[in-house]
Amino acid sequence: MKKLFYLLFSTIILISCGNGAKAKTEAQSTEEKQPDHIEVLYFHGAQRCITCRAIEANTVALLDSLYSKEQAGDRIIYKVIDISKKENEQIADKYEVTWSSLFVNGWKDGKENVNNMTEFSFSNARKSPDKFKEGIKNKVDELLKQL
Repeated sequence: MKKLFYLLFSTIILISCGNGAKAKTEAQSTEEKQPDHIEVLYFHGAQRCITCRAIEANTVALLDSLYSKEQAGDRIIYKVIDISKKENEQIADKYEVTWSSLFVNGWKDGKENVNNMTEFSFSNARKSPDKFKEGIKNKVDELLKQL
């Protein structure tokens, strides 16, 4: 009886392990099919301060003025994510975001190059908007060269 139990237990473990590997392989192949691009992610909560609003406004102005072709061709994707909404919990957790944040991330060959620009953004978006735009532009240009 013990042998039958151990055999059954071993079979269940092997089947479980095999299914997990298959699921992981399918997830990896989905990521690899994703075209190379840049994601600009602006996270915010339900209430936003003047600086938070400046980050969003300056980011939109920069992307619309310099990168409209790249946005139209999905080489640059801009997303505004309200972290106070339940449906955005997973992405907020992924980037460990708990308050307003700005990320400029490059995706190449299914791999993400994460660039947290939050501290830079809060330091410059409101009082030095030109410096803010130049810093974000430099990061976007750097990532575009890598695509």
